[in-house]
Amino acid sequence: MASSRSLAELEAEVVACRRCPRLVAWREEVARVKRAAFAHEEYWGRPIPGFGDPAARVVILGLAPAAHGGNRTGRIFTGDRSGDFLFAALHRAGFANQPTSVSRDDGLELRGAWMLAAVRCAPPANRPTPVERDTCLPWAARELALLREVRVVVCLGAFAWDAAFRLRGVAPRPRPRFGHGVVVDGEPWAVLGCFHPSQQNTFTGKLTAGMVDEVLGLAREVAGG
Repeated sequence: MASSRSLAELEAEVVACRRCPRLVAWREEVARVKRAAFAHEEYWGRPIPGFGDPAARVVILGLAPAAHGGNRTGRIFTGDRSGDFLFAALHRAGFANQPTSVSRDDGLELRGAWMLAAVRCAPPANRPTPVERDTCLPWAARELALLREVRVVVCLGAFAWDAAFRLRGVAPRPRPRFGHGVVVDGEPWAVLGCFHPSQQNTFTGKLTAGMVDEVLGLAREVAGG
């Protein structure tokens, strides 16, 4: 089982990363200028480490922190509408101790789950470049290597789906197409697709609460309880 000490050491390295000049400039500009609604807050403005249960059997993999969500609060999906939708679902599924997440110190705990992003800095227009993706993925690879109980990675969107197969190293040929509820078995863990909980998807009904509940139930089943 991964030690908390090892994960804490990795977190310190992640938070100090400045490898991608465009992302560093953007995340820091957003943290300096701020959104009017959060003008009184001090933004995190640094890379976002993963968080959760070190004994997790389920990993939730996102794209990148939102400019005024994770980039503000310092925790992925915390403080934005996507997170509101996602954490409510994790709570219903028994993976979180509470249905909301607004700050790093709000008491949220994940149970049997770990959450991380493929790209750790907020990207302009929410679109990292392929070079930025590949520069950042080694952080996720190291993190997953420390989480030795993981059995399934739930990929929120096609970007995370692609990243997961890159992290697995050897992808099936042809590479499976992303789809909501699609499971691809393999080593060292299975890959499970889920539409991203963006407002574009949740407001239009492309992704409903019931659909997320089904995916998280499937993740628990694949992970063996």
